[in-house]
Amino acid sequence: MEKIGLNELRSMFLEFYQSKGHYARKSFSLVPEKDKSLLLINSGMAPLKPYFAGLETPPSKRMTTCQKCIRTGDIENVGHTSRHATFFEMLGSFSFGDYFKLDSLVWGWEFITQVLKMPEERLWASIYEEDMEAFDIWKNTIGLPEERIVALGKEDNFWEIGTGPCGPCSEIYYDRGESFGCGKPDCKPGCDCDRYVEFWNHVFTQFNKDEAGNYTPLAHPNIDTGMGLERLACIMQDVDSIFNVDTIKYILDEVVQLSGIKYEHGTAKTDVSIRIITDHIRSVTFMISDGILPSNEGRGYVLRRLLRRAARHGRLLGISKSFLADLSRKVIESSGSAYLELEEKKDYIYKILSVEEEKFSATIDQGTAIIYDYIKELKDTGNTVLPGDKAFKLYDTYGFPLELTQEILAENGLTADVDGFNKNMLHQKEQARAARKTEDDEGWAEGNAIFVDEEPTEFVGYDTLLCESIINNIFLNNHPVNKLQEGDSGILLLNKTPFYAEGGGQVSDTGIINGKNSVINVQSVTNINGIYAHKVKIIQGEIEIGEIVESQVDIQNRNNTARNHTCTHILHKALKEVLGNHVEQAGSNVNPESLRFDFTHFEAVSKEELQKIESIVNEKINYFLPVKTQIMTVEEAKKSGAIALFDEKYGEKVRVVSVGDYSTELCGGTHITNSGQIGAFRIISENGIAAGVRRIEAITGASIYKKLRAEEELINSAAEALKTNAAGLLNKINLLNDEYKASKKELDELKKQTMSAGLDDMIANAPVINEVRLITHTFKDYDINDLRSLSDDIRAKIKSVIIVFATENNNKVTFMVSVSDDLLEKGYHAGNMIKKIAAAAGGGGGGKADMAQAGAKDPTKIQDALDVAATLIS
Repeated sequence: MEKIGLNELRSMFLEFYQSKGHYARKSFSLVPEKDKSLLLINSGMAPLKPYFAGLETPPSKRMTTCQKCIRTGDIENVGHTSRHATFFEMLGSFSFGDYFKLDSLVWGWEFITQVLKMPEERLWASIYEEDMEAFDIWKNTIGLPEERIVALGKEDNFWEIGTGPCGPCSEIYYDRGESFGCGKPDCKPGCDCDRYVEFWNHVFTQFNKDEAGNYTPLAHPNIDTGMGLERLACIMQDVDSIFNVDTIKYILDEVVQLSGIKYEHGTAKTDVSIRIITDHIRSVTFMISDGILPSNEGRGYVLRRLLRRAARHGRLLGISKSFLADLSRKVIESSGSAYLELEEKKDYIYKILSVEEEKFSATIDQGTAIIYDYIKELKDTGNTVLPGDKAFKLYDTYGFPLELTQEILAENGLTADVDGFNKNMLHQKEQARAARKTEDDEGWAEGNAIFVDEEPTEFVGYDTLLCESIINNIFLNNHPVNKLQEGDSGILLLNKTPFYAEGGGQVSDTGIINGKNSVINVQSVTNINGIYAHKVKIIQGEIEIGEIVESQVDIQNRNNTARNHTCTHILHKALKEVLGNHVEQAGSNVNPESLRFDFTHFEAVSKEELQKIESIVNEKINYFLPVKTQIMTVEEAKKSGAIALFDEKYGEKVRVVSVGDYSTELCGGTHITNSGQIGAFRIISENGIAAGVRRIEAITGASIYKKLRAEEELINSAAEALKTNAAGLLNKINLLNDEYKASKKELDELKKQTMSAGLDDMIANAPVINEVRLITHTFKDYDINDLRSLSDDIRAKIKSVIIVFATENNNKVTFMVSVSDDLLEKGYHAGNMIKKIAAAAGGGGGGKADMAQAGAKDPTKIQDALDVAATLIS
C-alpha cells in the first residue's frame, strides 16, 4: 500500500466526491454560525445541521467537506495517548434527500480500494443488527465476505440524539494484523483490543423518533459520513500514532528541536509534554485564524486554556523563552495550502500568540511557585483538596485556568474545590455586572408582540424625505386605540414611511408628521419584522386611524447621520489598511452628533497609528469620492469585494454601498452622495471594551466645528484666569510651573531642615527595648519619600535602631518601618512588623526586611499602631 501524505489524502477525497457530483465546500469556521448549542464546531456534520433539519436549502443535494474541528471534552487524555487530539480534520460526504445507502457504501468502497488502494483482505464492515439492507449491499453488491461483516447492537451502530431524525450506521474497519490483537479466536470489530481500527462511519438517517419512542420512516432519508483525516493518514502511512503522521510530526520535530529533549514515543513525562504542545499549537493557530481571541469566557477561554497549558508544558521541557508564536509558523507551513486563512493571517496569529504568551510568562513562575507552596501545605496538613478561594486566586491573579490548576494538583494526587472556585467567580461577576437595559427598552420589547398581525410598512426613505402616508393603526400604552390627542405619547403604524428605522448601528430618523389638524413629533422608529413602529408625541390637535398625513424627515438630522455612517465605512477600510486585514467590525453606533466604531484588534492602537488612520480618512474625504448604492445578488457582492459577514443569512438581493473604489460594504443604512460632504474627520478617543475588541469614537462635519468652538472658549477662559491671551498661554503655564517647582524645592528644603533639627532629640529621647532603640514619630502632610530620607539619616548615625514613622495626609495614614542592618541578622523584619502595626489602624501592607510601608484608614489609631511596635520588640 502506497504511503500518502495527509494533505494529499484530503485533496484525493474531495476530488473523488466532486467526480460523483458533490459540491465541495471549504471548511466552515470553527465558530458556529447559527448554532448556540455549540461553543466550537466539533464534527463534520455540525455546520450542516440546518440542511439536515430542513431549515435551510443546501447549495447542492450532494456535498463534501473537510471540516476543521475542536473537541476538548477529553483534554486530560491528550498527550497521554497516541490517538487523542483537541484539533482534528473530518472528511465527510453528505446527501440531503438524494442518494442513499447503496451509493454511499459503493462509493466509499471504491474510494478506499481503487483510489487509496487499501488491500481488500484487511477491510471489515459493521452494520446495525436489524439493517439487512446494508448487509445485503456489503455482501451481494460489494462482495465483502460474510465473515467480515459484523452485526452490532444499537449502542454501537445506531445514531440518535433524543428525539428527531436518526438511523442505523455502517462502519468500515482496517485490520492492523494479529500482532495488535488480543489473541482471542473470536477477535473482530467490536473487540476492545487495538487490532481493528474504525476509520469511516456511514450514517443512514432514515427515521424520525417521536416522544413516545416510535420510529417513523422519513420521506427523504439523508446520508452523513465522517472519516477522521488524521486516523486515515495513520493507516495510509503505516504509523501507530497521529503524532507520527507527516504534517503533525513536522510540528513535533520542531518542539523536540526547541527543547533539546529526545522524543522516545513512550509515556515518559517529556513525551507527554511534547505531544500536548504539538496538539495544542495546532488548535490555537486554527482558532485564532478564525477570529477567536483569548479571553476569560466562552471559546476565548478554551483558546487561553489550551495556549497556557502548552506554555506550561514548554516550561516543563526546559523551554524558558516564549516559543509558541514561532511554533505556529510550522502549523501554517504544514496546513496553509489547504486553509488559506492561515497564510493570510500569519502575522496576526504570530502577534496574538506573542502577546498572550508574554502575559502568561509574566506570572507563570510566581503562580507555579505559589501552587507548589499550596501543595506542600496540603500534604503537610494531610488534606487533599485545595480550597476554592486559593484556586480562584491562581486564576484571577496569575492567569491559571482552573483546569490547569486541577492538572497540576492531579499530578500530585490532589484535587480542587470546584464549587468554592465557582462561588468566588460568581461573586466577582456579580460585582462587575451592570444593568444593560432601561425600563423604556423593556417596554418596547414587551410591546413587540402586539404588531404580529399588522401589514408590513413600505419604506421609501432612500429616495425621498417627504411622503403621504395612511395611519394603519395607533397604540397607546401598548394597547390599540382609535385616536391620540394632544399631549399623548404612543405608536403609529403607517402604510408608507420615509423614516429610517434604527438598525445596523444607525439610529432612526426623527421628524414631523402633519395631519389635517395636528402636528406630531416623531421621536424614534423601530423595525419589527418589516413593520415600522413610529414612537410619537402629539404636539397639537389629534390623530386617528385611516387619516392621510404628510410624513417629513428632519433633513439636518438625516444628513448628519448619513455623513457619520459613510465615514464609518471609510474608517473600517483605513483600520484594515493600518492595523491589518484581521480587523473586523464588532459593532457601531451612528447618530447625528458622532460615530462609534468597535473592531477586533488585540492591543491598544498607538498614537502614531491613530494619526495615520485619521489622516487616511481625511484624505479620502478630500478626494470627493462618489458614494453609490447598488442592489445585487450575494454572489455578485462577493465578487465585488464587498465587506460583510457572508455567513450571515441574506435574501437573494443585497444592498451594496461603495465609496469610490476605496470601500465596498453590504449596508442598509442611509448615506451621503459624495465623501466630500463629510467635511472632516477627527478621532476623539480609542480604548478597549472587551477582550480583543477596541472602540474608536469620532466626530465629523459640524460636530468638529462645535468642538473647536468649545475648546477655543476653554482656552480663552484659561488665558483670562491667568491674565494673559491665548497666544501667551503656554509661556504663562511654563512660567507658573517653574515658579511652582522653585517654591516646592524651597518647601522641601524647609521641611528637611525642620525634620533634621529634631533628629538628635528623636534619637536621645527614644526608648531602648531589648538593646534595640525604637524611634517613633508622627508627621502631618509629609510624603513617604520624606520619611525614608529621614530614616536613612538616622541609620547613618546609629546602629541597633528600628524606626517607625507615620504621616497623615487628607485623612489617610501611611506607615513606614526601617530596620538597621545589624538587626537584620538577629531576625528583625520590617515587612513582618508593619503588617501588625498597620492593622491596628485598619490598614495593611508589607515590604522587605530592611524597609516596608503600609497604608491605613483611621488617623485616630496612629498612636495605637506605634504602641504595637514597642510590644513587638519587647
